Amino acid sequence: MQFRSVARGVRSFCLLPFTFCLVASAQLPPGVTDSQKAGDVPTPAAESLKKITLPPGFRAQLFAAEPQVMQPIAMEFDDRGRLWVAECFSYPTLKKNNGVSNPAPDRIVIFTDRDGTGRNVERKAFLESGRNVTSVLPGFGGVWVLSLPDLLFYPDANGDDVPDGPPVVHLTGWNIQAGHNFVNGLAWGPDGWLWGRHGITQKSTVGRPGSPTNEWVTLDCSIWRYHPVTKEFEVVCRGTTNPWGLDWDENGQAFFSNNVIGHYWHVIPGGFYKRMFGTHENPHLYELMESCSDHLHWAGAKWSEARGGPAHDALGGGHSHCGLMIYQGDNFPPEWRGRAFIGNIHGNRVLYDVPSRNGSGYTAKHGGDFLMANDPWFRSTVQITGPDGGVFIADWNDLGECHDSDGSMRSSGRIYKVAHGTPKPVANLNLAKLGDAELIKLLGHPNEWYRRHAQRLLQERATAGKLDRGTMASLPKLHAAEKDVSRQLRLLWALHVTAGTDEPFLTTQLAHTSEHARWWAIRLLTEDKKVSPAVLAKFVTMAREDKSAFVRLGLSSALQRLPVNDRWELATALLAHAEDAADKDLPLLTWYGIESAVAADPTKAALLLAKCQQPQVRTFITRRLTAK
Repeated sequence: MQFRSVARGVRSFCLLPFTFCLVASAQLPPGVTDSQKAGDVPTPAAESLKKITLPPGFRAQLFAAEPQVMQPIAMEFDDRGRLWVAECFSYPTLKKNNGVSNPAPDRIVIFTDRDGTGRNVERKAFLESGRNVTSVLPGFGGVWVLSLPDLLFYPDANGDDVPDGPPVVHLTGWNIQAGHNFVNGLAWGPDGWLWGRHGITQKSTVGRPGSPTNEWVTLDCSIWRYHPVTKEFEVVCRGTTNPWGLDWDENGQAFFSNNVIGHYWHVIPGGFYKRMFGTHENPHLYELMESCSDHLHWAGAKWSEARGGPAHDALGGGHSHCGLMIYQGDNFPPEWRGRAFIGNIHGNRVLYDVPSRNGSGYTAKHGGDFLMANDPWFRSTVQITGPDGGVFIADWNDLGECHDSDGSMRSSGRIYKVAHGTPKPVANLNLAKLGDAELIKLLGHPNEWYRRHAQRLLQERATAGKLDRGTMASLPKLHAAEKDVSRQLRLLWALHVTAGTDEPFLTTQLAHTSEHARWWAIRLLTEDKKVSPAVLAKFVTMAREDKSAFVRLGLSSALQRLPVNDRWELATALLAHAEDAADKDLPLLTWYGIESAVAADPTKAALLLAKCQQPQVRTFITRRLTAK
């Protein structure tokens, strides 16, 4: 297909050609049919592309479209720069059948950009008969797949895109009755864990097959993580409605997008957030944390009435959001770096917020619209950065919203690529073939895509005992010599995932000039929930003396990772800061950390009450002491 460039007013877009080299014919899986109302037909892909508008200098390209891709619910790149896409045909039938599994198979397909231009794309299938697939993520010699009710790992050690055998069930218990709030969103975190999201409508009780069920974890709306090596599973924070986007900023802080009750949330480990409905299991939380955005994407009123239209258009389009990408690539102009991109379902667009530090945490200001589809069929589910710094945007492509009351167009789907100017083509990548030194060098690459893949490959080699001793010895030296905090953090994470950090080293980082380095030192020192008396004493001193409210937030978060009897002195130091009384998050997070201690030891709680300089927490302590 050939298109010519078009410009409209102050917004512009460029339309680029694409060609598919099909390995096998692409069509709907057996038993899957469209249920969209008669007469409702998607805008042809070429026409949809013409409708897109972007800020000046940006251009849109159709990377894939039906029948080569349909129902793209999730996508991620592998180390070769290939795009893996999960096609979910089991939704919405799964939802409508009240959790009865749909026999129609889901697919995982791989797209290879053969020359790096997006105009010569090859498609192949990795999995043709998936079950309730909501996410796909390559790594550790295979592919991780959320396939309700399981977290599966398909081994593919030789990388030939053919599973070496049946999938390994790492976790099970994900609820298939959760409608459109089911578990989703696999992603590799800077801590070396596999992260994911879960919605509010149904609880899941999750654990490793064969492990004692009393060790399993019950969760609903939350952010969780699973370690691919130690097999540990835990909830990071709880609350909101239906998280459907997750990313990390330059400093390794996680954020997620959500629907209905606020669209942008800072992942504070141990946090309990406001919920759309229902209550958290602990009745003594008393108050819950709010979103860190300072605005809504609709014009107030009832969220249920905020489903697009003129009243909401200027503010973002409506209450439903899908996907989150904090741009850290090297293609967009510098002013776009660090902005948070979110798909707005009702607004048929991708918009952006501008995050910044505020108090102990963050706030997000409304930025504006980035991609306007100008097409009621556009439903962006994912936004991710590619190896050339361009952004790939998945479009579920359905006329109805997530509740799908008008039927479902199962045979459509698009993936767009958006770039500023003409990025240098990147083709024939294979980071796994690089040496250790080359991977370490990539930790400082201006495109976060390289940094994340390089770190995970180093982690894989260390886990397999294949990381050269010289490499392991060089990382601490490089970390010590590095002056740029961002690059130093990446070296710190690389040291952590390769078992290169220990208590003495991390303790030195508690005195780092950067509040972000100090926050990460606190986090990593409490990773295994075993804190020595010496480290605990350091924490108490920091709680008293550190000038950064952000560091105190990290210390408050650490409370929940300490034995209950070891929390008193640290909590007393934190609650002595009267200046934190009006902070949005600090008093609440500290309370969550001491609630169980207050209940267990009323005498010590009374002593803490007398010293507490934060009225909100004093009220909570009193209330807890008088509770039955």
